[in-house]
Amino acid sequence: MPTTFADLELLPSLQGTLAARELVQLTEVQARALPELIARKSVVAIAETGSGKTMTYVLPILDRLKRMEDAGNRVEAEGEPRAVVIVPTRELGEQVAVVFKTFTHDTRLRVRTVLGGQKMKLNKDNVAGAFEVLVATPGRLEKLIAAKTLSLAAVRFIVLDEADQLLDLGFLPQVMEVVRACPSQRQLALFSATMSAEVTGLVSRVFSDAEVIETSGSQKLVPTLQTRHVDVPDGRRFEALVRLLELPSKGGTILFANTRQQVDGIAIQLREAGWDCVVHRGDMDPVERRANLRAFRDGRVDLLVASDMSARGLDIEHVGRVINVHLPREMENYLHRVGRTARAGKVGLVVNLVTPRDAPLLKLLDDGSKAPKAVRTPRGPRVAPPGSPDLRRGRR
Repeated sequence: MPTTFADLELLPSLQGTLAARELVQLTEVQARALPELIARKSVVAIAETGSGKTMTYVLPILDRLKRMEDAGNRVEAEGEPRAVVIVPTRELGEQVAVVFKTFTHDTRLRVRTVLGGQKMKLNKDNVAGAFEVLVATPGRLEKLIAAKTLSLAAVRFIVLDEADQLLDLGFLPQVMEVVRACPSQRQLALFSATMSAEVTGLVSRVFSDAEVIETSGSQKLVPTLQTRHVDVPDGRRFEALVRLLELPSKGGTILFANTRQQVDGIAIQLREAGWDCVVHRGDMDPVERRANLRAFRDGRVDLLVASDMSARGLDIEHVGRVINVHLPREMENYLHRVGRTARAGKVGLVVNLVTPRDAPLLKLLDDGSKAPKAVRTPRGPRVAPPGSPDLRRGRR
């Protein structure tokens, strides 16, 4: 099994970009899936968040399409991509497009997006010319196919990214329509953080001939994630949260809650107490949501208050801490939330504000975690989390 990117049979242009960006060591999912995908085999990969799944399909796609172009088979028809990546949300689609474009400076391959929340005219303009790679959300992709603005007749490579979220959001019919619209001789790849019953069903229907890869860390907590449990006395949840935020932390902090009312309530309380924060949840104006995410990503605001929509797919390098102000009921949602930190081998911290109702989830964590057991801090945080710089930009 390869251990470095240099061990892979990739084009020199891609190897040059990898070397320039000082990307050397393969993660487990990359080491196991990249050789299969480069060999044009279909793959189902179940791997923990932050494990480098996006690059695992970006590199084989660009390698295959550039080799086709070098052999004289260049894309000339308008609106007929050769690779389609289906993502559940606009935010993830934008991130995936950025990763693709990191590697297209030398390959000169063209990447386009059609994403929900964008104006339809922009989507149509994006697919008007000739291009190789399309990153799309399923609903918008289905509309463009129905309008005959886009054709998938030339597709050689289909990727379903964050497949568990795609199915959670009810996109199975659209996904199946897209797969049926592509040629039968196409390479398939599915990436997911969890192997839910819905994902298992999709794999059995569409990916029967695929190589199934499940990493050792899939559906588990990563070893670089440090965990604290903080017991919350009745009615004093916000007091415990503020005491946590006053501790030094290296990197931004995402605060998770379960409902819209909880998210908005936390944000109001924080602002009234003098803390700068932004909100990221599903049922808000998309323009505002994107602006808030950009402010957090750029480091202008250090606190992001979020619902479970933000627990999936967001890849923000500087997140050093996740605080579950309200713990979820499901282990799957917990794994997605804490996966926003401790990504790609970095150290991260998760702090859980705990009440008696959280006992079932805590039992699952203690029984199933590969990470070190959580440190329990009764009635408020006393031990400083890892990382030395004290980020005070969050406090006005």
